[in-house]
Amino acid sequence: MDFDEMFIINQDFEESNNGPVELAVEIKETSRRGRKPGKKCSEKLNVRAKLERSRQSARECRARKKLRYQYLEELVTDREKAVFALRQELEKLKTWCRELDEGRVPEGFQLFLEEVGVIKEEQ
Repeated sequence: MDFDEMFIINQDFEESNNGPVELAVEIKETSRRGRKPGKKCSEKLNVRAKLERSRQSARECRARKKLRYQYLEELVTDREKAVFALRQELEKLKTWCRELDEGRVPEGFQLFLEEVGVIKEEQ
């Protein structure tokens, strides 16, 4: 109930009783923000403990972040190596195709066919 509603209700009450009535205003306790009075010594200890926990949490967060970045860097390095190996193999196969188109048997092609199992090894 706000102040205007209280005022109107009080006016109606005054008119019906034909006499002056004190205006009753409801005062609500408001919650205050910030520090509360008292307990200063224990508050300082709590604040110090909270700050220390915050610092420790920040240290742990930075350590986790560092480990995550190291893991990702290793992952990227491994993938780059795999890409490089695949590019080399692709280039080798392209070269073999060109040589086969020209009617020549490429170097290492015979061994490759034996590994795949197309040609049985001579014994």
